[in-house]
Amino acid sequence: MPIRQLPSVVVNRIAAGEVIERPAAAVKELVENAIDAGATRIDITLREGGQALIAVADNGQGMSRDELALAVERHCTSKLPDDDLLEIRMLGFRGEALPSIGAVSRLRIVSRPPHGPEEAESAWEIAVEGGVKHAPAPVAHPPGTRIEVRDLFFATPARLKFMKTARSERDQAVDTVRRLAMACPGIAFTVTGDDERVLLRLPSAPSREARLAALLGRDFAENSVPVTAERQGFRLTGQIGLPTLNRGIARDQYLVVNGRPVRDKLLVGAVRGAYQDVLAKDRHPVVALFLDGPPGEIDVNVHPAKAEVRFRDAGLIRGLIVGALRHALEAAGQRSSSTVANAALAAFRRVARAWSRRCRVLPFRRALCQESWPRRRTGSSGPVRPAQARRVGAIPGRMRRRISLLVPPGRNWTAPISWPRPRPASCSSISMPRMSGSSMSA
Repeated sequence: MPIRQLPSVVVNRIAAGEVIERPAAAVKELVENAIDAGATRIDITLREGGQALIAVADNGQGMSRDELALAVERHCTSKLPDDDLLEIRMLGFRGEALPSIGAVSRLRIVSRPPHGPEEAESAWEIAVEGGVKHAPAPVAHPPGTRIEVRDLFFATPARLKFMKTARSERDQAVDTVRRLAMACPGIAFTVTGDDERVLLRLPSAPSREARLAALLGRDFAENSVPVTAERQGFRLTGQIGLPTLNRGIARDQYLVVNGRPVRDKLLVGAVRGAYQDVLAKDRHPVVALFLDGPPGEIDVNVHPAKAEVRFRDAGLIRGLIVGALRHALEAAGQRSSSTVANAALAAFRRVARAWSRRCRVLPFRRALCQESWPRRRTGSSGPVRPAQARRVGAIPGRMRRRISLLVPPGRNWTAPISWPRPRPASCSSISMPRMSGSSMSA
């Protein structure tokens, strides 16, 4: 079979398989474009987890008619003014997100520049359906850009078989927006789901600390310590949680490199190494770290989704992170998070409520057993033996272990209730039996 050049539509679909692997990836690319356009407010709308509709609207710098026609072509971008891949200062730089999305979905872009020549007086719309581009047309729209992605992967049905549930895809998309919002505190974000339900609402924050408190909650703000360190042109800042404030998964680890959220193995391993002496292996700390350095020392063009980066001196970065985090934890001393004490008190309250309910029920059960002995569950006609009757009021093993932590020495909470011999009695003459000494001690 001779070698031939693939059609542009097939090339775009192949590229979409690398760049747009799920709705969250499309949301990431569109929100990054809005951030690069200088937007101060970004609204995201998701329908059916992003499979039916993804809409991203911003108030940033719009595009003219000619720019809109170039935006949906491969490798057309305005983010490399000097064509230098070593000095990348924008989140996007490849110019393949929009054509890749348009190759596997029904894409619609409406944009209007905020000021300029006569093109700014009206907005322009362009549509791409399954890789087929239509001509731009004038429409009415305020300054800014709105991008709608409908029926994602309709042109590649095989990809739909690997999609997860709508709720899982929605959560992944929201988590992507949260990480971008962590890196850009001065931008307001709103995520709306099905039935106009607001999934995330973050107003613009004056500082990173305020955005951290809005995303990670009051518990993290109260049980974290600041981190600040510098070494050979790199600066590390952020907040790290105390060892007692941990999670079962590494979801609440926010790592930002030069304003770009990443999930790099080197950074995750450095965080794990800093906590290895104070945290179990199956637990993960809660951290939010911001690493800033010379763009020439960081390569961001190593991953299709730009989720990983490479450092020219990886040992320098690892040593900086491990040393800074350990120094901050040592400065905190033996301080533990308040969430541990709150969880312990809540557990004891549940035990106390359960025991109080049991104490109110036991006297009535004793009176009932005096009046008429319960029958066997096996269906036999004989009454329950006294040894079995004692176990009616016994404390369950799980509750016994919990209450034993609260019982002073010398008390016996585990002794069974001693029952008096049954005697005939009428319903009007039921008397409450007295409890033995071991039961009275309870």
